[in-house]
Amino acid sequence: MATLADVARRAGVSPATASRVINGSSKTVTEELRDRVLRAVADLRYVPNAHAQLLARPQRSVVGVIVHDVSDPYFAEITRGLQRVATACGKLLIICNSYRDPERELEYVDLLRGQQVAAMILAGSGYHDPSFTTRLNEQLAAYEATGGRVAVIGRHEHAGDAVMPANENGAYLLARELLALGHRRIGVVAGPRLLTTTTDRLVGLRRALAEQDLSLPEEQIRYAEFDRDSGAEATASLLDAVPDVTAIVALNDSMAVGALSLLRVRGVAVPDQVSVTGFDDMPIARDVTPTLTTVRLPLVEMGARAMTLALEPGKVGDRIEVLDAGVVLRDSTAPAPA
Repeated sequence: MATLADVARRAGVSPATASRVINGSSKTVTEELRDRVLRAVADLRYVPNAHAQLLARPQRSVVGVIVHDVSDPYFAEITRGLQRVATACGKLLIICNSYRDPERELEYVDLLRGQQVAAMILAGSGYHDPSFTTRLNEQLAAYEATGGRVAVIGRHEHAGDAVMPANENGAYLLARELLALGHRRIGVVAGPRLLTTTTDRLVGLRRALAEQDLSLPEEQIRYAEFDRDSGAEATASLLDAVPDVTAIVALNDSMAVGALSLLRVRGVAVPDQVSVTGFDDMPIARDVTPTLTTVRLPLVEMGARAMTLALEPGKVGDRIEVLDAGVVLRDSTAPAPA
């Protein structure tokens, strides 16, 4: 494989001149030298080193995105919005899956810093972990000090640009709908305890219940992993402990699908005996039977807004955009049984 030195020798120029032509440097090169270098590139079929070009160019062309799991429909929808704006701005995305592992997230931040990406976007939930948060903010501050841009989606303890889904208000509105249907014994299939998203959604549920002088004791909550199978397992545990619940609120749609499956296996009719709700309004919410009542978040728009904040020229600061949520009523909810 031809090297930059080979191209320089073939063109009869210095390696520095060959590099300036190949990497599009702003330093002036005569047309004659430029033509000689480009002919040498063609003759030798030289392929530039992408990493070397990245270091040489003043215009960074890559954006790093850290998500929990891009195969999760929640993050797949957000990534659609990220990609749409990045493509329009001529940027390439590097997607990193942390799988909700804080240490892996720190490793990715360090790797992306080394790649000199134009911006970083953290698209997963924050963590209730002060030590991790301190270390993460130190790494992000060092990256920002070199001209890097950071935007987050969700509640993170990071000063800077953020797009906030209305998790608490969405859960509050959902609980209000269930209360209006007469439900008073409500069970919850929640996400991991460590995530701020889980906390915010539980706070919203409790706020609505408190308005009716009701509570949400811990025995009526089961924590899961935001996926279908753990949603089914958590629902089984919940029903065994609190068999008289009339509604189950799963804090994402994937867990709600697991809850529906478990109830079907146990012969519990939805919604005649137990109502079920989800959160996020994934496409599958319209396809399951019965169709799923859920909270709609503008996930694609969240991604688009975060990328816009990260790439907007000359704009850096503590801009926080809150994108609202709304309840979508479908067939999985009905008045509480008498």
